[in-house]
Amino acid sequence: MTSSLERHARIARLRSDRTLVASPEAQTALDEVDDSGLVEEIEPLIARQTGRPCQLPVEALLFGMCLASARNVGAVTLTAVADLLYFSLSDPIREHLGLRRYPDNDRGFEAAYATVRRLFHRIIRAVDPSPLPKNHRLDRAHADRILNEADPAELAHKRGLMIKLANLILTMSLREALPLLEDHWDGSLCVDATVIGTYAKGLGPDSPVTSSDPDAAWYVRTAKHKDPLALDGLAPTGNAKDRKTSKIQKKADRIKKRKFGYDASLVIARDPSYDGAPLPDGTSDPAVVPALVIAFSVDKPSHRPGNVAVEALQQIDDSLPRGYLAGDRAYNDQKPENFQLPIRAMGYEPVYDYAKDQLGIQAGFAGAELVEGNWYCPSMPQTLKDATKDLIAENIDKQTWIDRIRARAAYLFMPKQRPDAEGHRRMMCPAEAGRTQCPLKQYTLGRGIHLPLIDPAPTPAGPPLCCSQKTVTIPPEAGPNLWQPLQYGSEAWQRVYFRLRNSVEGINGYAKDTLYERLEEPGTRRIRGIAAQTILLAFQLAHANRRKLTAWADSIALHGDRPHRRPTRRRKTKPLGTWTPKGYVIEP
Repeated sequence: MTSSLERHARIARLRSDRTLVASPEAQTALDEVDDSGLVEEIEPLIARQTGRPCQLPVEALLFGMCLASARNVGAVTLTAVADLLYFSLSDPIREHLGLRRYPDNDRGFEAAYATVRRLFHRIIRAVDPSPLPKNHRLDRAHADRILNEADPAELAHKRGLMIKLANLILTMSLREALPLLEDHWDGSLCVDATVIGTYAKGLGPDSPVTSSDPDAAWYVRTAKHKDPLALDGLAPTGNAKDRKTSKIQKKADRIKKRKFGYDASLVIARDPSYDGAPLPDGTSDPAVVPALVIAFSVDKPSHRPGNVAVEALQQIDDSLPRGYLAGDRAYNDQKPENFQLPIRAMGYEPVYDYAKDQLGIQAGFAGAELVEGNWYCPSMPQTLKDATKDLIAENIDKQTWIDRIRARAAYLFMPKQRPDAEGHRRMMCPAEAGRTQCPLKQYTLGRGIHLPLIDPAPTPAGPPLCCSQKTVTIPPEAGPNLWQPLQYGSEAWQRVYFRLRNSVEGINGYAKDTLYERLEEPGTRRIRGIAAQTILLAFQLAHANRRKLTAWADSIALHGDRPHRRPTRRRKTKPLGTWTPKGYVIEP
């Protein structure tokens, strides 16, 4: 029989091995916290004049959360933070942080955990933009009453604080990357919302009570949620030749994914000038920084996507450049004052794809016509204006569409100068820019048969302003929700749009890897409420950034040596200029 001493020795070996935090690991975390500015932001929010003084400094809590995130592939639990702070630190680090000692037993651990939990929730309450209590199923009428009695200005202020603190946490992962971004990045971004689950059971809208996480909502995705234009034609068209329309419509509306949680609007930095190919020796290019999350915001799924994206973009450091900003169709469908005009005021140039009902002529100003995001001569042939419509209707083939998009370039209005501070820009008609010949401007004739000859239609009112003046000033309010600077469908547009969009989809898959951060899984963030979920998500995104930067650095050859790791094998891509809204001309 096993003696009592032997049995106790076996149980002791089964206990978790509390390896002391190494000094380099601790120093790195301390430096990140000290340089982040988080302590200076948080301490005034939780300061109080009365009551028992806090036994845990804010710096120590943040330090513990950084360590827990690093050791648990991004996930932060308060039990892990308590264990690291009070039972895994060396005496010099403990004294530096001002941590008291607790006995290494169940009562000591519970006391340490309670100390960590109290401080964390004090911070969360100070920045929580929701007045609803968590961890309870509230009667819906009572919840509505609480929301109606809350001060909207105070809630908006707290939301701003929540987004600011979360992005300061994220920025800690970019300490070494920011100088590289300033030198080797053109400022281009992609914004996209990705769903994350919350640690609560979702209830239906007819339920008399709320969920225990009342700030979350349902995300529902149907078969129509595909890109690009692949399923736009599934809706009933009334065409007699399509006898299966109703059946196809039901298939398109079928729910493909459902999750109760939040939408995280991620802003991804990526330079579309580079294709990501390795150097000739097979190593990564040190001048091409990998795609990284540099800002984010959180809200209910599909609620205010434009506003939430702007919230995230406002967190980006002013020292960083501004370039293109790509987004899917959820963003060019927003009210201009909620998304398109604010991003242009920040210095970004939008790059979009379009839905079926957004094709062809979209707007007009001074006679110029906005066709699929770009300003064109009003006398551009109708076949060119309707090129994408004809492709979707299968009136032309893919190669014809490509040829017509290239032919459109001759009719583009060209910028005369850079936009002013308010976004107004002087534009020249294609004849003034030397791209066409126009009889309304006699001095543009006789330039050669290689230039198209405009055939303006006569009108009783005479030619429009864009034809009677050398230039026109186009304000930002003209066609604001669909305008973009790159010609839709051109090789330059394909290069920028798809490289930026691929970067955000890559990050989503990278951070949702079930072996690492598991971003989508609710079990990795076990505290309810939008404020807690946002703060915990920030640590996961920061861990994904660090992991990606480490993999990139390991694949670079330094000082003529072989790299530590080979770069990820790059999949074969299709040539630029072969894409159409109905698929590629060159099939794989």
